[in-house]
Amino acid sequence: MPLSPPPSVVADAYARLTEVFPGLTVTELGPGEAAPEGDSWVSAAGLAAGGAALDAFLAWDEEQVLRDYGQRARPDVVASFGLHRYAWPACLLITVPWFLRRRVPRFPVEHVVFQRTLGRLAVRTGAFACLPDDPAAALPGALVVADEEALRAEVRTAVAEHLDPVLAGFGPRMRRRGRAQWGMATDEVVEGLWYVAGLLGEERRARHELELLLPGRTKPFAGSAAFRELTGSNGDSLSTRDRVTCCTFYTLRPEDTCATCPRTCDADRVAKLSSAAAA
Repeated sequence: MPLSPPPSVVADAYARLTEVFPGLTVTELGPGEAAPEGDSWVSAAGLAAGGAALDAFLAWDEEQVLRDYGQRARPDVVASFGLHRYAWPACLLITVPWFLRRRVPRFPVEHVVFQRTLGRLAVRTGAFACLPDDPAAALPGALVVADEEALRAEVRTAVAEHLDPVLAGFGPRMRRRGRAQWGMATDEVVEGLWYVAGLLGEERRARHELELLLPGRTKPFAGSAAFRELTGSNGDSLSTRDRVTCCTFYTLRPEDTCATCPRTCDADRVAKLSSAAAA
């Protein structure tokens, strides 16, 4: 009987992610193992190519909007929704191992496929960055960096390496490109890890780590983590942040913006956050 390959340096981080967030599962492909195809699987490389694979991917978003809201969304709004639904979990492939294990995997678009209706990612792991005192530092594929700031730079580089071609693929479908797309990427990095860290019971640490990761002057990313506190009606502290970009949901429901949307005033944020806390 063939032996199973040893677990990768990020396997336990992905297992922990699924433990607290069962809606997302990461499968690591073994050497020579083919990536899943069909059944709504899409490769990141296919999205980056911007052709038929992206058309099929966005058709799901267009149908979902029509089904749930009884109206058609603008093509750029559909593209914005589709990009968010890919980039949010894709960023977690990099930020979760960094946050939990101080290991930063690299994922060219050819190494990631996605099945969003099942919440599944299949990836081919390989090169990664780590700190000098990490036991994994002696393993093949390890890039040992000097300190925490150097490791943060590796996180930014790894995310940018993966998202840059994907953003290019989505670009012609979007109303705004360039800085606006990288502002959206900033939001996906921050809000994805912020959410998962809350499930892990480590929201405070995640906020601190994200403020160091994205202080606002780290191109190509646009904007910062931008966390701040609001005071609720009972004097309680409510955490929020200012998104760099708007997800464009207001084009479907103008009265129903999210609590971090740049279109949402602080009074409405307090109402939304207080209601969510009470629930």
